Amino acid sequence: MPETEHDLATMTWEDAGDRFLGADGVVVPTGSTEQHSVHLPLSTDSLRAEHLSAELVEAAPDHDLDLLRAPTLPYGYSEHHMPFPGTVTLSQDTYKQALIDIGASLAEHGAERVIFLNCHGGNTEALALASDRLSRDHDTTAHVVHWTDYGRDELEEHFGDGWGHAGDHETSFVELVREDLVKTERKEPQNARDLPETTSWTYFSDVSEQGGLGDPTNSDPEFMESVVENTTERILEALTDDIDAGW
Repeated sequence: MPETEHDLATMTWEDAGDRFLGADGVVVPTGSTEQHSVHLPLSTDSLRAEHLSAELVEAAPDHDLDLLRAPTLPYGYSEHHMPFPGTVTLSQDTYKQALIDIGASLAEHGAERVIFLNCHGGNTEALALASDRLSRDHDTTAHVVHWTDYGRDELEEHFGDGWGHAGDHETSFVELVREDLVKTERKEPQNARDLPETTSWTYFSDVSEQGGLGDPTNSDPEFMESVVENTTERILEALTDDIDAGW
């Protein structure tokens, strides 16, 4: 996992106390431990959260921002993936409360902002509710950044619209940062059903036989490297705009 000079995990409590005084916020990377088809590791979302948050805090000074980074939260809400062995899920209530407790702890130490950098779609609802509570009940401002939203236009232009879970773009990213964890010989187009329009599916096994979407044989780690750079810039610009506007 990448380390940066902005990581709370490698600081002493005295160093952390000093850094909180001048920091613009603390990034909390949120991932999951869940199945990612037959070719990607269970840690895919957490790998993304770990590496992409490192990119964010290291590029922040170029935008006149000083961001600290908390350790990645490797568990999320993944109940819909539980039919696949290895998946670990927290309940929605437990996950929401964990996010609130983490944010409240950082706020007590002087964090002006808590920035959740999310890399798992199942975390979305709990993050929204936890951020509301933090902003209302604690002396901090909570921001939620869903990383993929800021790269969506580039990803759709390159991969089309079928690059979802364990597909083209996630495979590209894991090949970029941990190629050794990709089972190249198991990369194959995913057998997925069309999603319903008026109801929701119960488990991901109802949607996809292998556990993924899209076609991971279309992966392109070199393209993904440029998406990471561009998306990091867009996120930092959005944060800067919100902070400058007084949010």
